[in-house]
Amino acid sequence: MPVHVRQATVHDLDVLVPLFDGYRQFYGQRADAEGARGFLAARFAHHQSVILLALDGQGAGLGFTQLYPVFSSVRMVRSYLLNDLFVAPSARRQGVAGALLREAAAHARALGAASLSLSTALDNGPAQALYEALGWQRDRQFCEYALTL
Repeated sequence: MPVHVRQATVHDLDVLVPLFDGYRQFYGQRADAEGARGFLAARFAHHQSVILLALDGQGAGLGFTQLYPVFSSVRMVRSYLLNDLFVAPSARRQGVAGALLREAAAHARALGAASLSLSTALDNGPAQALYEALGWQRDRQFCEYALTL
């Protein structure tokens, strides 16, 4: 299947919303297309993230990834957090995730970023295998913590 990946704009909300809502449902959230639309529209309005959209030859949405800028004070560089990566169930195992990951790296590199980072579930072996096949390396130096507020 031919996959075209490009940066999404606010004009892509009709294609993005079902994918984003599907991503949230994958992680156990209830369906909320209206909330998804509002969240994504705010990211576009405030220039707070970069969303890359994978489309098939007819323009149907196959998947997306969302990058958020982060900065290292110690290294004094910009990096990106690859926070969201989702491929529609009907498009899985067809190279869509790999295309999104490669485009995310190219996009961040073109913006002068020093790195990309992501997190995945410890039991998500298929995702880990894909990341490692594309050159991503598991952090062996730092433990990651979170504080729920």
